Amino acid sequence: MSLSMLKMYISFAGMIFLILAVGLILLSRYKLKGVLAGIVSVIAYLFLIVGALIIFYIVFSGPTN
Repeated sequence: MSLSMLKMYISFAGMIFLILAVGLILLSRYKLKGVLAGIVSVIAYLFLIVGALIIFYIVFSGPTN
């Protein structure tokens, strides 16, 4: 597998993490209450941070040969 294909699949994982983060944040704010909402929101914000770091890495690592 070439480096560019690997970067593409890693960026897909980052985008999936960001979409999951949005869905979990909406779920925790509007559907859940109490401790469960707090746990789900912490998981969502972890997904948000990891997804953003992945996308940041892919964008600023530059083009492949």
